[in-house]
Amino acid sequence: MNSSNRRLVQGFTLIEIMVVVVIIAIFAAIAIPSYQEYARRAVASNAEQSIFDLSMTLNKHKTRNFSYKGFALNPDPMVLPLGSTGVAVKYQITVRDGNDTSKPLTDSSVIGRNWVIRAESKDSKNYSFLINSFGLKCKNKTAANVTYIDCGAGQEIW
Repeated sequence: MNSSNRRLVQGFTLIEIMVVVVIIAIFAAIAIPSYQEYARRAVASNAEQSIFDLSMTLNKHKTRNFSYKGFALNPDPMVLPLGSTGVAVKYQITVRDGNDTSKPLTDSSVIGRNWVIRAESKDSKNYSFLINSFGLKCKNKTAANVTYIDCGAGQEIW
């Protein structure tokens, strides 16, 4: 075979390209859901921290005022990330009187001896949280089950 009859072959075959595409698709199928779950856990952890910070602030308020009455959440409701709006909101946090959960602690008719904090997730795959001054701490991935009383069916303790 002389050099004039040889063709110079450059590039990849269709089979080689398809093998690379399949390998990339497999990596993406594994990596993307793992990353999404990691991001959900980070957002939930941020919500837990905000709830604990609020409970500490409530206890400081009671120490100064001998009651939880008059505690004002600002803004009410609090959203996470702070200052976010629309679809960027991941959690909506509200604080209510523990004896009459239909009223905020700023309502003049509340007793103010107890409180309840609910953090509702806007992501159906993430946890909504509930904590109160009686020591209840629960979470549930079904946001509709988390009321100001308990976390309903499927609840988990945290």
